[in-house]
Amino acid sequence: MSAVGEFSDAEIESGRRLFAGAWHFLAAAGALAALPPMAGPEIAFAGRSNVGKSSLINALTGRRALARVSHTPGRTRELIFFGGPDRLVLADMPGYGYAAAAKSTVAAWTRLVHDYLRGRATLCRVYLLVDARHGLKDTDGAILDALGQAAVSHEIVLTKSDQVSAVALTERIEAVQAAMRKRPAAFPGLIATSARTGSGIAQLRAAIARLVAEHGRAARSPAVS
Repeated sequence: MSAVGEFSDAEIESGRRLFAGAWHFLAAAGALAALPPMAGPEIAFAGRSNVGKSSLINALTGRRALARVSHTPGRTRELIFFGGPDRLVLADMPGYGYAAAAKSTVAAWTRLVHDYLRGRATLCRVYLLVDARHGLKDTDGAILDALGQAAVSHEIVLTKSDQVSAVALTERIEAVQAAMRKRPAAFPGLIATSARTGSGIAQLRAAIARLVAEHGRAARSPAVS
């Protein structure tokens, strides 16, 4: 379900073809120096611990275990990169908001994420994942602030939308949209998804395929002196 913006059949097919290609683990980076070289367009997924980033990546790519799914909050402590067709790179960012993590660990994650956002020229968009059952939380504010300060294109993706009623989902979408309208740097779209049922996955693939196409056109455009 896409709450804002529809996609043509051609865009849906472009997204399907893009993610039907081969995908592979690329790198795990716990420090800025360990980031893989910048190459093609990059899409990152951020969100609170256990919001479903790994499950969503697996659903997008059609791979059951490309990204490791853990039921232990705070387990992912690195930026995990996956490579796919058209030099597309997906980045799974460390989850946040897990109180049991050591303060020093949280501080290290925060520095890494902020450095990544500020210095990644190939980063086309960050999708901030929000659990449809709970909506935006105070802990989402810090990453939204960082995204705005770094001038990185970002958009909300609701996860686990199959676990709420249609009425509750509509109310959640409206509440999140209202909150995001106060953040002018945010992309005005919202896509509700379910990794379990596949709802919204085709739309998210199409959105990413559109970004990849735009990145390609920008790369081919002659520089203006």
